Amino acid sequence: MVLTEKLNPQDILRAVQLLKQGHVVAFPTETVYGLGAPIFDPDAVAAIFELKRRPSDNPLIAHIATLDQIHEIAIDIPPLFFVLAQAFFPGPLTLILKKHPAVPSIVSGGMDTIAVRMPQDPIARRLIAEVGQPLVAPSANLSGKPSATHCEHVLEDFMGSLKAVIDGGPTELGIESTVVSLLQDPPQLLRPGSITKEQIEDVIGYLIEQADSHVKEGPVTSPGMKYRHYAPLTPLKLFRTENDLREYLANHPQECPMVLTRYTSFDLVKGDHYCLSAKQLYALLRLADVRCYSIILILGDESLLKDPALTNRLLRASQ
Repeated sequence: MVLTEKLNPQDILRAVQLLKQGHVVAFPTETVYGLGAPIFDPDAVAAIFELKRRPSDNPLIAHIATLDQIHEIAIDIPPLFFVLAQAFFPGPLTLILKKHPAVPSIVSGGMDTIAVRMPQDPIARRLIAEVGQPLVAPSANLSGKPSATHCEHVLEDFMGSLKAVIDGGPTELGIESTVVSLLQDPPQLLRPGSITKEQIEDVIGYLIEQADSHVKEGPVTSPGMKYRHYAPLTPLKLFRTENDLREYLANHPQECPMVLTRYTSFDLVKGDHYCLSAKQLYALLRLADVRCYSIILILGDESLLKDPALTNRLLRASQ
């Protein structure tokens, strides 16, 4: 068993030391916590896949601290990358580019592409800068489970197997980055996030394509597209109308549900109600497992459907 060190942001040089020694270290970003390893250390990158029990064909995202680092990991970089970087970096946008030959193939699941973003969180950026090379960092959770938005979530999944985690408090956004591929013209939105399709189109001045966000077979260039993600152990069921939800509750009095809606009040005879937001989603899904609710019931009405990122995560979790 590994002694997992819980580090404060002031202990960042200890985290740097561990990363340079080849250990995996979890750290906060503005989206979710990530499991970090230096991109040019294939053994440390392989350790991430082993820790997460992540399929080897599920690519990782490279996190950079400065734009200069992009030339270390990508080639044939289109001008549009720098347009979008100027508008959205640092921030929750990941861009798909052609991979530099120096980057180990394990990073991108054997593909010749690479996913890149510059995190907004100052802890993350300082950590990358101090290590001196980009860090790959998938979400710090066991594959398939809800992502980690608190340090405690990381410890819940990896206590005794992870070397260290930097406790930066709850993440600001609570949902993974938007992913856009620049490998084709027009670009493709591969995964919705806090930065919307419309915001990107406003910057570049034309429409981008919406790719199928769920690929069952074949290679993928972005994480979150192929395998079941974000799913709690507790069964999860979506309803399009409040009437359908209430009918289910009336017909299943034996259930002890967690009910999630976008509004603050919902009368229940049995179970508990919580207000659903992207920031709180993963914490609520994890809470359902901890408190042993029999089922999670979610009202997926029009107000929820107006949030593509949240809708995407719920659909993937319920599959």
